[in-house]
Amino acid sequence: MTELLILVDENDNPIGFEEKVKCHLPNGKLHRAFTVLLFNEEGRLLLTRRSQNKMLWPGDWDGTVASHPRKSETYVSSAERRLPEEIGASCNLDYLFKFEYHVPYRDTGSENEVCGTLIGHLPESSELKLVKDEISETKWISSDEFFTDVQKNPGSYCPWMIVALHLLAESDKKMIQKHRPIFDLWARHPGKLEKPLQHHFPTNNWRIMN
Repeated sequence: MTELLILVDENDNPIGFEEKVKCHLPNGKLHRAFTVLLFNEEGRLLLTRRSQNKMLWPGDWDGTVASHPRKSETYVSSAERRLPEEIGASCNLDYLFKFEYHVPYRDTGSENEVCGTLIGHLPESSELKLVKDEISETKWISSDEFFTDVQKNPGSYCPWMIVALHLLAESDKKMIQKHRPIFDLWARHPGKLEKPLQHHFPTNNWRIMN
């Protein structure tokens, strides 16, 4: 079945629908997407490695789940639907913010998205069931481990997850308070992601929208 994505203008107003592949060609078409960041009781982030079968960024490390809302879905409802489909686990999610970004992947295609960022909590003991065409493996990582590795190997991580983590401190104050232990670990040093951002976005082609 053809998957249709929601096309939007620069203010995230829906303006139509387009096939997923056409949205991700080199020029791209601006569309809605989301990225989910799940943390365990100790504040470790669940990373997923993209399948080698993916058209864009195959084999790179991503946040927990990244995908696209469908017609009539919100960022939260679409992400809560997609979690069990990709990793076989689910939890309630909170919306943090959205950002727009455009980044090419070699000569193959590009991401041109308004990306909602969601946060949730999942026990590390949770049993995961991965969709092989989407995710090849997972790992839990601490903030210190992540910041150290992403500065050494920025090309091993997907660009949108780096933007999402960089912008954590810009979340609504109520969300920061609700998830205070996570923000204390992950939003203390946004400058640590400046180098990885420059690696993926030499022209700074991203912006927070709210």
